[in-house]
Amino acid sequence: MFRHTSIYVRKDRIRRPEDLKGRRMGLPEYQLTANVWARAILQDDYGVAPEDIRWVRGGIETPGRPEKIALNLPPGVVIESAPEGMTISELLNRGDIDGFMAPRPPSREALANPAIGWLFDDPTATAKDYFRRTGIFPIMHVVGVRKTLVDAHPWLPGALQKAFNAAKDVALEALNDTSATKVTMPFVEEQLKAARDTLGPDYWSYGVAGNEPAIDTFLRHHHSQGLSSRRLSVEEVFHPSTYESFAV
Repeated sequence: MFRHTSIYVRKDRIRRPEDLKGRRMGLPEYQLTANVWARAILQDDYGVAPEDIRWVRGGIETPGRPEKIALNLPPGVVIESAPEGMTISELLNRGDIDGFMAPRPPSREALANPAIGWLFDDPTATAKDYFRRTGIFPIMHVVGVRKTLVDAHPWLPGALQKAFNAAKDVALEALNDTSATKVTMPFVEEQLKAARDTLGPDYWSYGVAGNEPAIDTFLRHHHSQGLSSRRLSVEEVFHPSTYESFAV
């Protein structure tokens, strides 16, 4: 998912990404993958590093939300907790923070505030430009296999990848049948064409091949943001059998 839609700001004080320097931004958890990507975009494209922002952690709809993992943050990165009983949606709505970064939008009350909106006025156009320049469609989730199972069955990761690809093919075939759309929204056919035009025919690719820039960028930022103890490589993370497949 392109995470340009993950950043909401007070539009009455934030006009461009660079304006976030020195500001306070709420988030539900620092380590969330969506937030790793959003911070990567801010740093690589606009020069706004994690240490340039003061982070305020809290729940989106309900107060209080702890980190799921222990953090060992780099020097200069500061995280404070939202006031007791307050959510980051409320803080944004009141103007106590300047921005909001999360996989989900702020509360309906905050979204109804005319002073609150996406950081990027046209996040779709911005994301398309990002892809054209970088070749990155930010990945979000992976499937893990125990090493003991892989040692006993080296073919297993590749077989799992083939299974998930087959399932995806079934889903996309149904999605492409626009005589009866499978999602309750208009312009499905036009959106499918736009996705293919921008990202190519395999616009939702699985596996390592073709996704190396995205994986490497994520691993680089995951480490630089203090969320992994060392810089991992693509080869360390994925089993060789998932790099390519063969028809027999």
